[in-house]
Amino acid sequence: MMKYVIGIDYGTDSVRALLVDARTGAEVAQAVHNYARWKEQRYCNAARNQFRQHPLDHIEGLEATVRQVAKHVPAEQIVGLAVDTTGSTPGAVDEHGVALALTPGFEENPNAMFVLWKDHTALPEAAEINEKARHWGGEDFTQFEGGIYSSEWFWAKIAHVVREDEAVAKAAYSWMEHCDWLTLLLTGGDLATFKRSRCAAGHKAMWHENWGGLPSEEFLTLLEPKLSGLRERLFQETYTADEVAGHLSEEWAQRLGLTTNTVVAVGSFDAHAGALAGEIEAYSMVKVMGTSTCDIVVAPMQEVGGKLVPGICGQVDGSVIPGMLGLEAGQSAVGDLLAWFRGVIEWPLRTLVPQSAVLTPEQQEALRAELSDKMMAELNIAAAAVNPDESAVLALDWVNGRRTPDANQALKGAIMNLTMGTSAPHIFRALVEAICYGSKQIVERFEQEGIPIKQVIGLGGVAKKSAFMMQTLADVLNRPIRVAESDQAPALGAAMYAAVAAGIHPDVVTAQKAMGNGFAESYEPNPARVADYQRRYEQYQAFGHYVEQATEQRAGEVAETALVEQA
Repeated sequence: MMKYVIGIDYGTDSVRALLVDARTGAEVAQAVHNYARWKEQRYCNAARNQFRQHPLDHIEGLEATVRQVAKHVPAEQIVGLAVDTTGSTPGAVDEHGVALALTPGFEENPNAMFVLWKDHTALPEAAEINEKARHWGGEDFTQFEGGIYSSEWFWAKIAHVVREDEAVAKAAYSWMEHCDWLTLLLTGGDLATFKRSRCAAGHKAMWHENWGGLPSEEFLTLLEPKLSGLRERLFQETYTADEVAGHLSEEWAQRLGLTTNTVVAVGSFDAHAGALAGEIEAYSMVKVMGTSTCDIVVAPMQEVGGKLVPGICGQVDGSVIPGMLGLEAGQSAVGDLLAWFRGVIEWPLRTLVPQSAVLTPEQQEALRAELSDKMMAELNIAAAAVNPDESAVLALDWVNGRRTPDANQALKGAIMNLTMGTSAPHIFRALVEAICYGSKQIVERFEQEGIPIKQVIGLGGVAKKSAFMMQTLADVLNRPIRVAESDQAPALGAAMYAAVAAGIHPDVVTAQKAMGNGFAESYEPNPARVADYQRRYEQYQAFGHYVEQATEQRAGEVAETALVEQA
């Protein structure tokens, strides 16, 4: 009998389900569902860096995509599934594991929803965590998180919400990462015994076996008294993504058109699942390039030992491949940075096209989309044709803060050297180059700390669609880059985890080799550009240093003014 598995990948804007042959990874069907409420930016406030998602968006997408792919084969032949999500994206739940936004009184409360990875409302709480972790007199719980805790992560977001919203603070029995909540939803398991993701807990929640799991009750209460007692309602043990979390519940088997024999694997983060599908191996760096970029590296535990890499997003035993150390870094805005510029130059399309009295609303939307796609395609071509020697425009890629090296989400983007001769292609090229320079800083940090980067692999929408971006990256890094074949790498990686959990393959590495799709193309560095990019990279570093110092000075002035006003 043929056997199949489903990988379910929750991204920032949409969820996709991928049905594959459990033995070979051959794709049978895929489906994508855009989040309706998120598309309208409900519950979000970009000016405050608030980005929340309603669990109904996730549930609707789950049913729509899985039912669509599952109809292609007999239900009894689908033996396993697994979920990956963005992270850190925590949400409050009641004592039964029901998302608070699905309970009476909280349906429209953004604080009761999932706090998306890119939500930076918890900047003060992240700063407190870093300050107290260094000076409270006990264990520094940030040491395996790169030594700097980010506002994008689990504890900072929870502390912020409970401080801001007393009703949510009282009603929240516990909190769950998005990948864990979805897995619990599918299995209908017990919250107290549910298997939490090692990937999520280790990289974002300061979980480590050295101190018996999560940070101590004493530290969490010191951070925020409203966190008192939460630790015991969370978890102590964590599990790798190849393990069985349970089986589909009767309810969800019916809702998805599957059977209760379908195994559900432990959840994971999208970048880590994508790295697995990208055929990561020891000392490879897989760049999962979407709205942001996550850089994933794995290394043998016996070689890395107790080495700590400062300024990254954590190092966790088994977060990608069980038995190997998974290290994560990344950039907070990549596709988002280009989308920001796209939005700026599309302003006439959004304001003038809707004024047409001739076209229907549907025709207006179709026209906007057509013009937008053509404009971006031409912009890529024009930017690639710009002679870097004739453009001094330099940009910083920090429009959504800096994730690594050395997280600082308070930083802002900047552009310099604009002249009357600067055009849209010049600026677009500078933004692409800034992304590549940010990537170079990450590679250098790993190698400075004794973690060699032996190959670079790109995957995701940006890697597949923008030859200009990938060639520039190869030139800036001065090393070849291979692009993974799969268009749905995170979903394929989740399917690999599911195949191991369902007993089709004995371990993750075997599944990876059997189910991998290989590589679509390779970009070689252009020797004629390498030296020039090195010079511009040094200018980028100097520019970044100046802006960071100015940001810190301004923050100090604001804090001083606030103290004077209080006095």
